[in-house]
Amino acid sequence: MRRKQAEFATDSVAFEAFYRRHVEGISRFLARRADDPHLVVDLVADVFLAVMESAHTYRPGRGSEVAWLYGVARNTLSAERRRALRESQLTDRVSRRRPLDSDDIARLEQRIDAEEPARRAFQAMAELPEGERAVLELVVLDQLTVTEAASSLGIRSGTAMVRLHRARRTLKEVPFVTEGNGT
Repeated sequence: MRRKQAEFATDSVAFEAFYRRHVEGISRFLARRADDPHLVVDLVADVFLAVMESAHTYRPGRGSEVAWLYGVARNTLSAERRRALRESQLTDRVSRRRPLDSDDIARLEQRIDAEEPARRAFQAMAELPEGERAVLELVVLDQLTVTEAASSLGIRSGTAMVRLHRARRTLKEVPFVTEGNGT
């Protein structure tokens, strides 16, 4: 018995529509987590390359495409962070980047500047246990539903709700997080 695949796994037109629907959200997701425009561009490309390579693994019956996509983005970001830890020479990193023109850099610098409050929120959340922080990031900052966040993290919705409640309870005393910055 063959399982149903997402249309974007086999249809280039559907994949392009999928990309257009989600590229801005993924760009924002990554701009909140990285402050280098070159890295953000590279990671967005890496996420959608990973989506093309693994689209056949997406099963609509297991969760929304948004939850699956954010799971791919989190895995891509984690892989990059592991790679960066192993990276010892700055010149190696710079030499692998594609050149950006001044408009690209200006646009990404604006995006990075706009996400500065979210990066400060990440600093405030750094003391949370990983599971609580991950759910809080996906629900509050990336605006996924609790169900989508749970699916993205590979946990049950009830577990995600508990972790979200604990994270919010812990951070209620953090002034920056509670002063109208979207969290």
